[in-house]
Amino acid sequence: MNLVTPTGFRDVLPDEASERERITRAVQDLFAAHGFKPIETPTLEAMDVVNAGAHLPTSPFRFFDSQGDLLAMRPDVTLQVARMASTRLQATDEPLRLRYTQRIFRETEGAAQVTPREMTQIGVEVLDGAAEDTDASLITLMLQALGIANAGKVTLAMATVAPLRALLARSGGTQAWRQAVLSACHRSDMVELGRLTDPRTLTEAGGVGVAPAYAQAVSDLMGVRGGRDAIMRARDIAEPLGCAEGLDVLESAYDEVSASCSDADILVDFSAVSSFDYYTGLVFEAFSPHLGSSIGSGGRYDNMLASFGDARQAAGFAFSLEQAMAAATASAADPASVDSAHTPNERRLRIAVPKGALNKDAIESLSAAGLDVTGLDDPGRQLVITTADAEYIIVRPSDAPAFVAAGAADCGICGLDSLLESDAQVVQLADLKFGGCRFVVAELSGTSEAVAERYRRLGSIRVATKYPRITLAHFAKSGMQADIVKLNGNIELAPLTGLAERIVDITATGTTLRENNLEIVDEVLSSTARFFANPSKLRTDSRIVELSARLTANAEGAEYDPIAGGTR
Repeated sequence: MNLVTPTGFRDVLPDEASERERITRAVQDLFAAHGFKPIETPTLEAMDVVNAGAHLPTSPFRFFDSQGDLLAMRPDVTLQVARMASTRLQATDEPLRLRYTQRIFRETEGAAQVTPREMTQIGVEVLDGAAEDTDASLITLMLQALGIANAGKVTLAMATVAPLRALLARSGGTQAWRQAVLSACHRSDMVELGRLTDPRTLTEAGGVGVAPAYAQAVSDLMGVRGGRDAIMRARDIAEPLGCAEGLDVLESAYDEVSASCSDADILVDFSAVSSFDYYTGLVFEAFSPHLGSSIGSGGRYDNMLASFGDARQAAGFAFSLEQAMAAATASAADPASVDSAHTPNERRLRIAVPKGALNKDAIESLSAAGLDVTGLDDPGRQLVITTADAEYIIVRPSDAPAFVAAGAADCGICGLDSLLESDAQVVQLADLKFGGCRFVVAELSGTSEAVAERYRRLGSIRVATKYPRITLAHFAKSGMQADIVKLNGNIELAPLTGLAERIVDITATGTTLRENNLEIVDEVLSSTARFFANPSKLRTDSRIVELSARLTANAEGAEYDPIAGGTR
């Protein structure tokens, strides 16, 4: 008899349950006082509704009911509200103001760290509310709710997706290019975004039709970060191209929130584009310096209801009860660890440094960026090296994303291959230009016809690799079915012994492949070392942004400009 709760689920004991009840009641009372009416949505939702969310994380729990309909346990409430409003709630003269407390069910496949699969989402939605009247009041309301939960001092990152969407729409770029840019933004991959907008890439790609000025503006806009002055910088980028949509609303919301919520640290950050891609205007996200992921988020999604047949203005937010309580616990345990979200107090930056082939270059890069790396080149058996301004955690490259995604490290260095294989929720900030290698597909020399015949007969081939996620993604692009054989070493043995027909592995020169009578039949990707950060730490510790700029300048052979925060 198995008496253990399923992975990602847990019991809540009386003391915690009482605090959850207190917070929920007080927050719902706050929402009610602002005119929000309660709603409840079903635990199970039609898969068509879930799919309308595009990049919205999907539920790991999917069912066919007795009628053959595909259902999922709800991964988010906003989609259900949109569906409800379009099918059950008719437009009225006054905006609809709805509130809820609901359980949601999510799982990030291949996540680098264990995450809860069941969470409590508390939020509100406003339908038919104009941006000028609604957006700032929603931010203020979320901050008040987090105050009720005693979440401590938070950083509020805010921006608008409107100018980015306008730049892409008017860029002349192909649908494929525009989608690739949005995908990079949703993955928080600033390195790939830089590559997609680089004039050299656009020239090599040929035919994408992107006007260089628009591509440069997209890249520049996503790098805008700061206080109220950041909005002016965004205007300087977008207005000459006629793409300044949403900036007036952002500026107004910034001023109103600053005046009403003096305890919050407000950061204008255009890289804070949520993984939800249904937002059309203002977006915002709350971070605690004590946690590795956000507490809550929201924004304007005017186009979503049109997916269900009824186009209406809409905006809302939701926060995780569990995250808010975790922030409260951490803040109470260490109230003096951070004086201000952007002024760390006697806390060293924690950096994950890779062992192995990347180690020497990683140390040199950090040293060149101005960090004290004393003792890092010869740590002996020590796994943590502490210097005057940093705490270095020495890890395998494949483990670095897990430490950073979970918040156990603020930032780190590893190869692109480790980031892709882990699928960790981190922000890629810089290509460090060292540790270059290729991922290739190889097979025994002279076996191409036999491999093709096997695929013709069986509809699949066996592929041995240390990197199943990267391998599956590559073969999925080519439309070929691959049965993965996961190995941890000596991948070359698989074709030699008949374990697999092909391998996917890293090579620098191809010498090992040739010595084992293997030949390269396809290229998968090129990998170099990347500097990356935890999304929450990035927005609550300004030292990471400065370190990223210094590392980028050194990698590009440019001079770091401390005033501009970049290269010159």
